[in-house]
Amino acid sequence: MCSSLMAHRQILPLHYIFYCIFSYTRSMSSATAVKEIWKSADAVCFDVDSTVCQDEGIDELAKFCNKSDAVKKLTNEAMKGSMDYRESLSLRLGIIQPAWGVMKRFLESHPIKLTPGVEMLISTLHDHKVPVYLISGGFRSLILPAALKLGIKPENVFANRIKFYFDGDYAGFDEEQPTSRSGGKGTVIENLKRSFGYKKLVLIGDGATDLEACPPADAFIGFGGNVVRDEVKRGAKWFVTDFNELTEHIVKK
Repeated sequence: MCSSLMAHRQILPLHYIFYCIFSYTRSMSSATAVKEIWKSADAVCFDVDSTVCQDEGIDELAKFCNKSDAVKKLTNEAMKGSMDYRESLSLRLGIIQPAWGVMKRFLESHPIKLTPGVEMLISTLHDHKVPVYLISGGFRSLILPAALKLGIKPENVFANRIKFYFDGDYAGFDEEQPTSRSGGKGTVIENLKRSFGYKKLVLIGDGATDLEACPPADAFIGFGGNVVRDEVKRGAKWFVTDFNELTEHIVKK
């Protein structure tokens, strides 16, 4: 019986075993490097939708306007990186047609849903004198209330701006904003590093547009506390699902 079992046992090639050990070691060292940068970060940038906040602002606005199904599909394509971001943004806003009055009613009826742990994390960063920025492909008018609640200055918020005609009807969006296009978050980060001389800028986010912004970010932390996107989980050297894990690493430094 023993000889029969031995005959059927698979013997792995030595080079494959070494490859597995090397891959695991490299993965662990990469995560360790990101954690070291995190402990001494001189600036931290957060994505907003599905990261700082629990939901996707544009999806919630679409639901409010009874345009949910068509818009959510386009949002998923944009977050996966399978569609040009500006094209996706233009199509989604074209479907919603958010007039000024609609935006106002939406803000009045939809309280901010911050992700658990994010208030403590940002408060801890502020206590350690680390500048915090919000960089989003969402809308500035929807993000500013969250920034106010988190103690983040309006000038530290980079997001898209919706334009309106004099009568309040939807008139498009400001295409000069870097966050309105693919690669725009990287442009914002490059500008911040050039303006303030940051050497250890960390970006935290859940989507492909966040992952692609490192570099120029010095480190990227993937976040899956609200939604786990497989491509981000695979690409991030450090992936977390709880902001408390990040807070603990600051406190322990």
